[in-house]
Amino acid sequence: MSESDNQNIEQELHSSENFDPFTPYNIDYEKQIFDLRQLLEISKSLNSTLDYTILIDSILFICMAQMKVIKAGIFTKKGLDTTEFVLQRNFKGFEIDLTRDYAIPEQHPLIKLFSDHYGCYTLDDIHNAIGPLEGLEHIEALEPSLIVPLKAKGQINGVLILGERIDETDFDPYEREYLLNIATLAAISINNAFLFEMTTTDMMTKLKMKHYFYTVLQERYGNKDIPTKGFNIIMLDIDFFKRFNDTYGHSCGDLVLVAVARTIAEHVRSTDIAARYGGEEFVVLIAEDGQDTAIKIAERIRTAIEAMETEFEGQKLKITVSCGVASYNKTIDDNPKTVVERADRALYQSKQQGRNRVTFLAN
Repeated sequence: MSESDNQNIEQELHSSENFDPFTPYNIDYEKQIFDLRQLLEISKSLNSTLDYTILIDSILFICMAQMKVIKAGIFTKKGLDTTEFVLQRNFKGFEIDLTRDYAIPEQHPLIKLFSDHYGCYTLDDIHNAIGPLEGLEHIEALEPSLIVPLKAKGQINGVLILGERIDETDFDPYEREYLLNIATLAAISINNAFLFEMTTTDMMTKLKMKHYFYTVLQERYGNKDIPTKGFNIIMLDIDFFKRFNDTYGHSCGDLVLVAVARTIAEHVRSTDIAARYGGEEFVVLIAEDGQDTAIKIAERIRTAIEAMETEFEGQKLKITVSCGVASYNKTIDDNPKTVVERADRALYQSKQQGRNRVTFLAN
């Protein structure tokens, strides 16, 4: 095409009644500026908390709102030493079969694909790349519209799945790129939460440390300017723990501690905080519910520990715990620590009354 032809076309476009030479570019440019500002706000929001439960919920709601989907879920590692990504309760909208475990092993080819080629994937994209998702058929049954890895520091630390969009449209390349930016921010925030987890977790029992427990207790319930919500404390102590060390050695004692801590963790809720208080003693913060709930949780933990089978070098070990429970009472508690002290006294009463029991102390 000659230069004169180009000039003629340009003149024809400029003569058009609705012609605005900047409009196409302004639309794209303005959207990109808006989206960048959105990403900045998302980054601020996700990095404003290190509470893992709050963080996951924030990521899910952000993805649902930004991408206009009605379902979202995140597969994450349950603990610092686990080797699979699990869905657990980290989902919104999806209909989950509660009889199945929704997990992706760390060594699955899907995770290798995500590590080697970071991007947004449909199920068809994944099938074309690695074939059938053997062992993950239950995840395919959820029919996610997009599957997105969460990657930080060169490591996959989660997998995001999105359901269908509200308007039932497909994601265009720009939207996929935008979602990948959100996923990157989410991965960084999850990585920060894991680092925080490491500094506040007892590495042997995988429960929280005592100092973290008291920090949360003070932050949630120690501010005099905020009306104090009700809360409960459970103190637990392993009965005759010294005998395990004296009879079988400290390796046996460590095994008992780990077994008891694992059982405690399995029987508290995501809103509760279980911590190793010191030695063979543990503490649980039960958020907001009344004393009946706390007593039921304590009894559930006690019976589960009594029923569990623990072996050490061919010897079956009988483990029991004594528990003390106390609830916040605004008429007698002038600070959260007094509730812990009453729970400790209730624990002492359980010991004095024969051990392997739960005692509630009202005042």
